Amino acid sequence: MTATLISRDSDGITIKLRVPLKRSLLETEDAIQSALNEAGCLATQEVLDYFDSDGAPIQVGSSRYTSKGRLPKTYQTPYGDVVVHRHVYQTSSGGKTYVPMEERTRIVITSTPRFAKIISHKYGEMGPPRVVEDFMENHGRKVHRSFVKNVADYVGAIAQAKEETWTYATPELDATISAVAVGLDGTMMLQDKEGWREAMVGTVALFDKVGERHHTIYIGAAPEYGKEKFLARLDREVERVKGLYPKSTFVGVADGAEENWKYLEKHTDKQVLDFFHATEYLTKASEGKFRKVSEREEWMEDRCHDLKHKHGAASRIMNEMDGWMMEGALSEGGTQKVARSIDYFLNQKHRMKYAQFVEENLPIGSGVTEAACKVIIKQRLCASGMTKWKEEGSAAVISLRCLTHSTGRWQQFWNKIDQYGYSLVA
Repeated sequence: MTATLISRDSDGITIKLRVPLKRSLLETEDAIQSALNEAGCLATQEVLDYFDSDGAPIQVGSSRYTSKGRLPKTYQTPYGDVVVHRHVYQTSSGGKTYVPMEERTRIVITSTPRFAKIISHKYGEMGPPRVVEDFMENHGRKVHRSFVKNVADYVGAIAQAKEETWTYATPELDATISAVAVGLDGTMMLQDKEGWREAMVGTVALFDKVGERHHTIYIGAAPEYGKEKFLARLDREVERVKGLYPKSTFVGVADGAEENWKYLEKHTDKQVLDFFHATEYLTKASEGKFRKVSEREEWMEDRCHDLKHKHGAASRIMNEMDGWMMEGALSEGGTQKVARSIDYFLNQKHRMKYAQFVEENLPIGSGVTEAACKVIIKQRLCASGMTKWKEEGSAAVISLRCLTHSTGRWQQFWNKIDQYGYSLVA
């Protein structure tokens, strides 16, 4: 053994550690990692014992529990497995047992809280096989795939169960927030039973007076979660931010989906169509009108500039496209492309006041939300090698990724587990 327990008292634990010297620094570093893991197991074993009860009868609700004695159980730690003898309680009539030590230390299944935190963070970024490989390669820690998934799914379930009751503080920002952009969008993912279904992502992004983004809140929902529940969660986030920044302008930014606008019109002061989506239809129109690539590019450059910087440009561009249709010189395919572009501009031009938004340094793009679809959903749930997802699995991953990608929330989430526990989760 390279680690030896010297003493334990009310102030701390003393461990003697011996690191063998190897023929190279790399090998010696591996030996250091192994020795530290051994010391970590010893220390954790002692700490778990410290948090155990004294064996006296206890009252849990209306029931009186007595100890059956100190029974052994293996727990998983960041450093390795440890066997702990702890008091196990039961009522005189039998039934479910109760272990005070596990509640006091916030054990997750059989994992210590820090190990569960590490596992679930890694699982949010990569699948179980990669997590197992990462632990072995970088931590010298052997862990099983099934354990990784079970712990991560359980942590994800805690996050979902606490969505309505746990709120998270927005980080203190140096800048004055003058605008808040609210966006929502859906993206398809493959479910085990239903096939391709739409998962939802929402963003609340905070901007300063010159249009620089300082913080983004991400929320997401698996297909089976239900859009009404998702919108209710987004409601709570928006209302909380309104309470923090009551003088800020709230801007709804989205693509052309009408159901998104119905939501955003209720919760934002101004709405703007994502500029990129508008330019996509300019591209279609240019393809329908001009045969030469150089002519298309020249027209696109001029019209995109006008649309972004000149008031009333959307109406003028739409009238120009109407003129092309009246001339009757377009091909059949060109006529269809220009007609679709005209319809799009006709339906959305009241949300194309880009020049006004640019002058006021307000966001005109839904890139934050589009990126969230990729970051929260696509990169993990639709990556190469991913199979069909079951409902609980996809929901857990989305919850974990929203917490880890919203600055400050991951640590706050674990602080709340540490403070309050998670007794509402069965």
